Amino acid sequence: MTLALFAASSAFTLGLLGLTLNRVHLLSALLCLEGMMLSLFMALSLWMLQLTATNFSTSPMFMLALSACEASAGLALLVASTRTHGSDHIQSFNLLQC
Repeated sequence: MTLALFAASSAFTLGLLGLTLNRVHLLSALLCLEGMMLSLFMALSLWMLQLTATNFSTSPMFMLALSACEASAGLALLVASTRTHGSDHIQSFNLLQC
């Protein structure tokens, strides 16, 4: 395992660990998801560089575009939930009152 692949896999693991253990604020959960997506982007880019395949060279850019869309949707949900509930605490959300 190369050092770059180890860094990408440990970043993904830390993001997943932060997502599972720190569920207090919605913003921290969104940041953990974004870190996981960026580590997947790094791993996919490194994999494409190791394969030297030009056929799949657009897939990291496609994944980065999807990650940007996911981040904007998450921030829109954060703003909407903060306006309706007053805070971004996950405990204050009641899914039964939709």
